Amino acid sequence: MLDLVFLAFIGFVLLLGLRRPYLWVLLYVYIDILAPQRIGYSIITSIPVSFIAFGAAFGGWLLLDRKEGARFSVRQGLMLALLIYCWWTTQNAEFPVEAQTKWEWVWKALLFAIFMPLTITTRARLEALALVIVLSVATIVIGTGMKTVLGGGGYENLNFFVDDNSGIYESSTLATVAIGLIPLLWWLVRFGTIFPKHWTIKLFAGALTFACLLVPIGTEARTGLVCIAVLALLMLRYIKRRVLFVAAGGVLGLVALPFLPQSYYERMATIAQPGGDESASTRVAVWSWTLDYVAENPLGGGFDSYRGNTFTYELPVREESGNTTTVEYRQVVDEGRAFHSSIFEVLGEQGWPGLAIWLWLQGLGVWQMERIRSRWKDQTSEREGWIAPMAVALQLASLIYLTGALFQGIAYQPMFFKIIGLQIGLYAYCRRLDPQRFRFGTRKAPEMGPGARRKARNQALGDAQGAAPAGDAVTAG
Repeated sequence: MLDLVFLAFIGFVLLLGLRRPYLWVLLYVYIDILAPQRIGYSIITSIPVSFIAFGAAFGGWLLLDRKEGARFSVRQGLMLALLIYCWWTTQNAEFPVEAQTKWEWVWKALLFAIFMPLTITTRARLEALALVIVLSVATIVIGTGMKTVLGGGGYENLNFFVDDNSGIYESSTLATVAIGLIPLLWWLVRFGTIFPKHWTIKLFAGALTFACLLVPIGTEARTGLVCIAVLALLMLRYIKRRVLFVAAGGVLGLVALPFLPQSYYERMATIAQPGGDESASTRVAVWSWTLDYVAENPLGGGFDSYRGNTFTYELPVREESGNTTTVEYRQVVDEGRAFHSSIFEVLGEQGWPGLAIWLWLQGLGVWQMERIRSRWKDQTSEREGWIAPMAVALQLASLIYLTGALFQGIAYQPMFFKIIGLQIGLYAYCRRLDPQRFRFGTRKAPEMGPGARRKARNQALGDAQGAAPAGDAVTAG
């Protein structure tokens, strides 16, 4: 029955896309995040719904969509360079079979991230894409939050829609994604035009935010707790009543303490004492091995090159006997341990050239969103007042992702490449809207003639007569 529901929904959107091809892009985003083919039990598991949706998205854009405003950006060029370089390292990988397995999903994530900005040419499309991303993740987050409240949480014990600890369904990855999307969720509440302004929307957003904060608790993901702390610190830049914000956060934390399980306290305690936890100890050892590895292999060893590592480290083991606690250091021999950090993941697999491209791609996004924020922060009109807040939300999403990436091997996580696609789309939209604002050394644009300014704005909005172009799902406000 569940398979039929998914197939009926996918088929319905495919039919709607005949009139509005951009819906096929949104359909692929939905399928790529939620993976209904992994949730189902029978028919849908044998149908390549992801391939069908991608083919429809690309074919619809190529054959049916208006391509006004579509431009190839520097960051798309960086992703293309990374894609080509990853292909080269895969051909020369130390573990060719394992490398090919990872390559089969990495190239799809990169290719779609390169393609997606070409379709985001209006405010309507930017908003629709942001909404689909948030609601697709919300489907997983809501279920996770409910299980946590009902007592079904625990490290590696909280089952999601699929019994597979990979992709977005990996506990630490989901915790990072959930926290990173909170600012974008509230941007949709404040500036979204798809749903009407209503108290029920705010109520849903509040409940979803609470569920997002529950994910690190339910999964007992240490990275999630760090991401919450980083988000709170970053929000201080934009909160007017900072003292009240900090006080409210402290009170909320104190109120939550009695409801947290003992296992959560014990796992979070290892953040302050990483040497006493086997997982944390192996990470440090793997990172040290990676630095030695790239010293001999500066171009990297291809995907899953970590399988060649072997090392020893000392782990303290505590034994309690009555009121006496003794600590004995035992030597542990380990091998084939994953990188557990996106920085070292890219470094070990793609070497210094790959890491340089990856860091440039991430850093350029943070910088571009800051440029948009600084140049549109004083705008309050309906047409432009939403731009700076969206840049802030996407910038915060990137910074939370980079925080989580320090402790997880999620360098090629498709979810975050979709955030990059949104950033590229917003930056291109703003350049078309008012290119003079992006002149270096100026914050305010020189005066343009009324006709020139109106033409630039209409081109950016994709609507010379005041209506959304064919293929858009919603009106551009």
